[in-house]
Amino acid sequence: MVLIQSISGIRGTIGGRPGEGLSPVDVMTFAGAYGMWLKNRNPDTQLKVVIGRDARLSGPVITHIVTATLQAMGIDVIDLGLSTTPTVELGVKHHTSHGGIVITASHNPKNWNALKLLNEKGEFMTKEEGEAMQVFAEPLAFSFVPSDMLGRYITDEKMLERHIDMIRNLPLVDTEAIAAANFHIVVDGINSSGGVAVPALLRALGVQKITGLHCEPTGLFQHNPEPLPEHLHSLSAEVESTSAHLGIAVDPDVDRLAMVCENGDMFGEEYTLVAVADYVLSKTPGNTVSNLSSSQALAEVTKKHGGLHFYSPVGEAHVVEAMKKHHAVIGGEGNGGVIYPALHYGRDALAGIALFLSALALRGISASRLKNTLPQFHISKNKIELPEGVDIGSIIGELARKYREQPQETIDGLKIWFDNQWVHLRASNTEPIIRMYTESDSMVKAEKLAKLIQSDISGVIRTMR
Repeated sequence: MVLIQSISGIRGTIGGRPGEGLSPVDVMTFAGAYGMWLKNRNPDTQLKVVIGRDARLSGPVITHIVTATLQAMGIDVIDLGLSTTPTVELGVKHHTSHGGIVITASHNPKNWNALKLLNEKGEFMTKEEGEAMQVFAEPLAFSFVPSDMLGRYITDEKMLERHIDMIRNLPLVDTEAIAAANFHIVVDGINSSGGVAVPALLRALGVQKITGLHCEPTGLFQHNPEPLPEHLHSLSAEVESTSAHLGIAVDPDVDRLAMVCENGDMFGEEYTLVAVADYVLSKTPGNTVSNLSSSQALAEVTKKHGGLHFYSPVGEAHVVEAMKKHHAVIGGEGNGGVIYPALHYGRDALAGIALFLSALALRGISASRLKNTLPQFHISKNKIELPEGVDIGSIIGELARKYREQPQETIDGLKIWFDNQWVHLRASNTEPIIRMYTESDSMVKAEKLAKLIQSDISGVIRTMR
């Protein structure tokens, strides 16, 4: 059993004793702490919270617990039902609610679930907001109201439709060009919310030929739900066998987007953001933001269009904070997370799809050719297991000293640039490991750099024993 608490919520495996897995007690505790945080933040106010869930088997149970807890605290609940994370984020703003909860474990396997907590802007809670909320969790510092003051329960089955309409009405989404392109698209919905949301979006954009793969929202994921190349073989094969123009894969809560080219090759999750940004910047030049582990291809594209690129620590809340600070017109993360502020400050695979298809249709080229027009870089992702008792901070500090002549960034672990290649080292939040990302203009060079840094880390560990 696993239970992980953070400033943005709680996630874990279903089952086990309280405190060991995501039990009903833990769900109630965090929902109650969140409700109390909202009450403290909005005194003498009738509070409203928007909730939604992905298709996991445990989703309805967790939803009932969250709903009952908030209602018992006198808070109105607006339930979107089966939904997506970006739809709930927009739902908070649409209903002028005081917060939102998305019941999803994102890319984690089906035996996981989680509460993603949003503030009144429909954005993930900041570090300060999360810390303020957790004060109410440990001692169960919340109370319930008498029966005549219980919160109301309201359903809203139209929010996904509104979400799609908002995307269709974006100035850079060209529905006429998309419809005229006569695309045939294969969708891998991982048997979750994307199996409903993505085809609905495509139909609204004028796509007539859609082949669904794992699009029944049963919660029985047919493969690992993280949209990585090694998990998308069936999508690749389906695109090739049906001569489709594109394959689309999302994670269970539809905030990450990956694509397969017409020849069955992976477009690359790192390049989802790069391709969309290239299109957006060609129409609305400006600045961009991505996290330190994302490809430098975005910086190259931004420079081409006359803008400035900025890095942030890993994590959506950090990216959003940096985007606001630097007035970015687009940003996100290299895991397929596109954040387009013209719609909202949240990773949104549906918005990413519409912008990507607009770029593809207007240029009149295939996905593989579009990929070849972008700066070509390759990332190697590795993890280094550490012996018990080894201090990760000391290892990173030694490497920073060794390469002190090289440009570095320390806002999130350590990133070192070596001309047109780099390494990013950061500690895992859940395991005694260092996550290592290296990038260069070829995979051979990226892996060579990874081996060099791994050798350096081994040397530092030997001197510490």
